[in-house]
Amino acid sequence: MAKNIFRILDQGWTFKQEAEASDKWRPVSQLPTNVHLDLLANHEIPDPSIGKNELGVQWVGEKAWQYRTTFQSPIIPEQSGLKAVLEFHGLDTYADVVLNGTPILKTENMFIPERVDVTSLIQSQDNHLLITFSSAFLKGKKLAEKYRNHYWGCWNGDPSRLAVRKAQYHYVSQCILSFRAVLTDVHVLARVDESLESASVRVTVDTEGLARTVTIELILEGRVLASNIVTAKANSAECLFELHRETNTKDLPLKLWFPSGYGQQPLYTVTVTLSSKDGPVQSANKRFGLRRANVVQQSLADAPGKSFMFVVNDVPMFCGGSNWIPADNFIPRVSEQRYRDWIKLVVQSNQVMLRVWGGGIFEQPAFYDACDEMGILVWQDFMFACGNYPAHPEFLETVKREATANVQALRHHPSIVIWAGNNEDYQYCESEGLNYDPDDKNPEHWLKSSFPARYIYEDILPRVMKSLAPDTYYHFGSPWGGKNTRDPTVGDIHQWNGKPPSPHIRPS
Repeated sequence: MAKNIFRILDQGWTFKQEAEASDKWRPVSQLPTNVHLDLLANHEIPDPSIGKNELGVQWVGEKAWQYRTTFQSPIIPEQSGLKAVLEFHGLDTYADVVLNGTPILKTENMFIPERVDVTSLIQSQDNHLLITFSSAFLKGKKLAEKYRNHYWGCWNGDPSRLAVRKAQYHYVSQCILSFRAVLTDVHVLARVDESLESASVRVTVDTEGLARTVTIELILEGRVLASNIVTAKANSAECLFELHRETNTKDLPLKLWFPSGYGQQPLYTVTVTLSSKDGPVQSANKRFGLRRANVVQQSLADAPGKSFMFVVNDVPMFCGGSNWIPADNFIPRVSEQRYRDWIKLVVQSNQVMLRVWGGGIFEQPAFYDACDEMGILVWQDFMFACGNYPAHPEFLETVKREATANVQALRHHPSIVIWAGNNEDYQYCESEGLNYDPDDKNPEHWLKSSFPARYIYEDILPRVMKSLAPDTYYHFGSPWGGKNTRDPTVGDIHQWNGKPPSPHIRPS
């Protein structure tokens, strides 16, 4: 076996209620999916988006559901060095996974992709995969009861939602791969010099298994600009490309990425090919843009407070835009084309920025790809919104894993120019009179306060950002800054009084 074998497990799925012994196995309508779409496809519930139908289908979220399929796998000879791995993307949220009768995974966070080595369990004939999804609503209720000393409070929804790392969506996607050597991460760190005349692109490749060499190509507009073959050592390989404004034909050309309306959006591609002793086994691509982005916060000469201005390639931006919430109650219904159509509308309406709201999801790749291609800046929230989240050790650990996985996945996008810790959680803290002393810089004190989630926003998330995306600005929350969250002189605010902006800041 020379090349790795990837197989999307999107066929043959059926589903049923777990607790109902008499319940029949029904066909799954699509992959990715969620149980509401599957019940709709089987004509067992009305469309929840019509009228008051959603009130009649609340029971769905309070039941446990099982999904199963059978798949074939290549035979893996003993002592061959080959591995079989199952990858899961978007298991929502509390899932128990069983392969051929053996439990292999328990999950508790829909925002974390999972990867399980199943080499010892794979059979040469049929392999049986069963996933049981417990009710996240009921799990949340139990957690809120367990940690009853925490102040469980929120706007919008049941407070027990704060205990559960999920959005209000349920979708499933799995694949199996067999490999001798595999790429586990491709990181592109692109830095543009202050002069805007040169840039460096450092590509770091992480591998697993018996990797020998990694071929790394830098491509622009279909043309290979440079290619390096690097020996993989300790499951890692790295190379550096230096680019310059075209001064002679030997230089690698530097073309800057600009937001829509301010310039073009050239995108470079890094192609990575992994080889073992048998030859090439896997390739992967990552697109990125070269730009220099800053959030400028300087004292104002003719007004109180400080600026909060986005500057890209030394050009100040007027960031007129919109708050982006999930495009559908059922995310699997949103196609790549629908994402592109929405972003086209954003461009056509002369908007420059979209804010991915912290009450939704880390969006699908198609969303960020479209923003990269069309020049729409992205303000990315972490997924916390409108409440007082807990901070017990298990919760903090899953939050750290969640943040790490999603920053790693999104950090190469030139469109993302800011990450914010949450949506309106500091505002909720103020409204409820919770303990928050901005002058207290001791994280251990925060954990013992009635607003312990401060530890997430001001300790865990900044450390993740510093480690994985040090060049992207991190903001503790939105709104945040100044003497309180309503202070218009520092940071950002959320304006709820409906008044239009002052005429002097309207775009011309």
